[in-house]
Amino acid sequence: MTADTFDLIDEWGPEKIVCVSDRRTGMRGVLVIDNTARGIGKGGTRMSPDLSVAEVARLARTMTWKWAATDLFHGGAKAGIQGDPRGADKERILRAFARALANEVPREYVFGLDMGLTEADAAIFADELGDRGAAVGLPAALGGLPYDELGVTGFGVAEATDAAAARLALDLKGARIAVQGFGAVGQAAVRRYAELGAVIVAVSTAEGAVIDADGIDIQRLIELRREHGDRCVTEYGPAQPPAAALSVDADILVPAAREDVIDVDVAKTTTAALIVEGANLPTTPAARELLHERGITVVPDFIANAGGIVAAAHSMDARQSPFPVEPGAVFTMISAKLRANTDRVIEESRQRDIPPHQAAYALAQERVREAMRLRGAPMERQR
Repeated sequence: MTADTFDLIDEWGPEKIVCVSDRRTGMRGVLVIDNTARGIGKGGTRMSPDLSVAEVARLARTMTWKWAATDLFHGGAKAGIQGDPRGADKERILRAFARALANEVPREYVFGLDMGLTEADAAIFADELGDRGAAVGLPAALGGLPYDELGVTGFGVAEATDAAAARLALDLKGARIAVQGFGAVGQAAVRRYAELGAVIVAVSTAEGAVIDADGIDIQRLIELRREHGDRCVTEYGPAQPPAAALSVDADILVPAAREDVIDVDVAKTTTAALIVEGANLPTTPAARELLHERGITVVPDFIANAGGIVAAAHSMDARQSPFPVEPGAVFTMISAKLRANTDRVIEESRQRDIPPHQAAYALAQERVREAMRLRGAPMERQR
């Protein structure tokens, strides 16, 4: 372990960092178990060419707060594989990754879905370890709850948006929304926004952005996405650079792709009155402070995009059950929990005149701190 890895450790965690590799496939991956005071480590598994240990550690910490803020009893964890999720050798790499973590999975961590992985990949993990309980997010044909396919995270982002808009006296019906990112989260959020009567004025992928002040034909764009992937925006046309979605004139901005896309420059110029973090860690700390100074409300990621973990919690509970999870109950819980949490965080932020992230962290950290205290952690070391 290098000094840089030791630098990742603070009073909350991580409790364990496991780096693995395989000479035959070239697989390189990492598992970070951040804090298990409230339960077994649980978080998605991602795959990207530029993945780093620090990135996975940041995401594992976000999972710690997300589980606690939603008041569900799992701990924060995250896993990642450094590689091309579209590569021809993906299955071999996934199987090698699963074998390398056989000591930790499923006793200390359960594979899930994140950027670069699909329900079929979850099935590969379960098959390689010979244990249906090794992964959640399995296809329905294997008894799982395919929450990416169902769009539970994006649905939750939209529900959080509606709750926040109501708190700000902003009618979501007719509101202009820009969505940066059109993967599983962005698509599902956009679909729900359309049902709620919002006007989608911008959508972006890695290939570009579609902007239309009169409203994008969302059904057409979704159909193009199925056929062309990220190139759907160029097929829809005309496409602008991807970053254009972050600067378009809109009432609500929803970053639903990668980390740190809303920086100080975006914070200075955005016209949005409300930003809802569909992605994990999409807003830099400096940008958050500036947005708060400008009076722009930001619904934190681990509040807004917690729909996926509500579904994951149901899936964790049903991993060995012969009975399938009922999606209707999942959507009902997502709506109730995310709306209540969004309302609570915004109200706390207003009453104490602090950024919503600070209010959300206080909520989550108090729950984790109490669990740590009950387990015997020396609380004088806790900030």
